[in-house]
Amino acid sequence: MPRDTQSSETLKVSIGQASSAGRKDVNQDFHGALVPDGRVLHLKGIAVALADGISTSQVSQIAAETAVKSLLSDYYCTPDAWTVKTSASRVIAATNSWLSAQGSYAGAEDADRGYVCTLAALILKARSAHLFHVGDSRIWRISGASIEPLTVDHRATLGTGTVLARAMGATPEVEIDYRTEPLSAGDVFLLTTDGVHEYWQPRRVTEIIADASDLDAAARQIVDAALEAGSDDNLTVQIVRIDVLPEGEDSFATEARRLPIPPLPRVGGTLDGFEILREVHGNHRSYIYLARASDGRKVALKIPSSDLKDDDEALRRFLMEEWIARRIDSPHVMGAPDLSEARSGLYIVTDFIEGQTLRQWMQDNPNPGFEQVRDIVEQIAKGLRAFHRREMLHQDLRPENVMIDAAGVVRLIDLGSAYVAGVQEAAPEREEDGILGTCQYTAPEYFSNESVSWRSDLFSLGVIAYEMLTGYLPYGAQVSRIRTPRDRMRLSYRRAQDDAHPMPEWLDEALARAVHPDPAKRHDALSEFTANLRAPSVSYIAKHQRPLLERNPERFWKATSALLAVLCIVLAGIAFS
Repeated sequence: MPRDTQSSETLKVSIGQASSAGRKDVNQDFHGALVPDGRVLHLKGIAVALADGISTSQVSQIAAETAVKSLLSDYYCTPDAWTVKTSASRVIAATNSWLSAQGSYAGAEDADRGYVCTLAALILKARSAHLFHVGDSRIWRISGASIEPLTVDHRATLGTGTVLARAMGATPEVEIDYRTEPLSAGDVFLLTTDGVHEYWQPRRVTEIIADASDLDAAARQIVDAALEAGSDDNLTVQIVRIDVLPEGEDSFATEARRLPIPPLPRVGGTLDGFEILREVHGNHRSYIYLARASDGRKVALKIPSSDLKDDDEALRRFLMEEWIARRIDSPHVMGAPDLSEARSGLYIVTDFIEGQTLRQWMQDNPNPGFEQVRDIVEQIAKGLRAFHRREMLHQDLRPENVMIDAAGVVRLIDLGSAYVAGVQEAAPEREEDGILGTCQYTAPEYFSNESVSWRSDLFSLGVIAYEMLTGYLPYGAQVSRIRTPRDRMRLSYRRAQDDAHPMPEWLDEALARAVHPDPAKRHDALSEFTANLRAPSVSYIAKHQRPLLERNPERFWKATSALLAVLCIVLAGIAFS
């Protein structure tokens, strides 16, 4: 991928931090912040966190340090395609499980002696603040001359006092409070442990921060003021001020504008060290060449058409294709080699897949067997699951974008239309394009401007399976005429089972469910659809199970007569006993 660049208007913050053991011998609080740069800043954001170990435990400071360090390191190791909520929640949940297990291994009789702490985390990405909270540490925002709490303590009343109702490491599973807040330049957030906010004077805090040229010094002042007010606990405060908000675009758009579209290379020539072997495909949008990299491997080199030079969105998506290909590790999805060479122009490099498209395969096999169809659909489903596990949607699944190699391995290609939740979150002001896929295979909810999900990819897969078995489409051209939810529900499914295409009724029902106009009525998992292509579903069996009297009247009456005869014998025995 071309080297990372940073927009002139990226997210910029000022951070001040201070922590003290106070009147205690050991500081069981821990805090930290991480401000990356380049594309990591754009896609993952800035993370700030603090944790407060419980005073009854001798090892809670280890828990606090682990909770913060794990979040600040592991969060940035999660897939870039994931949203902040998914990434941070999974890291926090994994850390909680580890802390709980450590307490069990150490033989702690109760959570009060274990690896237990609170956690408050603030992740700033694009123009949003993402808050994660467990326990009674707090996150605040300064609003004018007052301090607004953004979290609610997880405490419960016990006798005459209160105890933590929720904490990291207290149980194997943890419930995390999560919320988002829009950002404005000048916003100030504070993260505090109870040794600070139970003793501070809010007005004095806002004055200190308003007058501060050094936020670290301001944080120390707030800690010292809480100590002077009588705090007998550890004290930690973090101050985060939003200085500059990013522009409403992502780094792919910036990169697309920076790099020029190179002239089309000649066969036998080179481009940045890639030897051009032959042209594979070309149209009004792009040209694909088979090339040889400097290490000898064969790759596909794709150059956008000069017709797209003024289409920023098309070029942005063009660049994303390689980025996505590198982040999905599946034998059923086109990959991209990790090449470090600098690039002089706008082009992408992906794996070269030698084979034929599913469209060509369908033309060569107009009457495929059920098992052939099942095999191809199952492989496509595996590729789609690789997308969905990373919070991505393919969005342009059609026979032309499915490749089958000589060994029969199926791979999804053309990833430029994919929806990536984490990337969209990084540029929320940039609206997603409308319908990116081909109308005949696109789910109806796209046309009615309703929310989409992985079930939208399932619809496309169902249409492909239907077409492979019948040669036509389940709704013809009706889908492209949809404009409202009411239009969507008027779609009329054309049964796949007919004289020309004999198949079990349960197979036709599986297809009908996959392409149902209502996404909620489609299968609950891709694996459920592929399983229903092999055997009747439980719901089908229950719905079509006929009583024995209808299926085999003779057997029913014979069994009934036998039962009555036995009953008569038993009754006679009772009567004469």
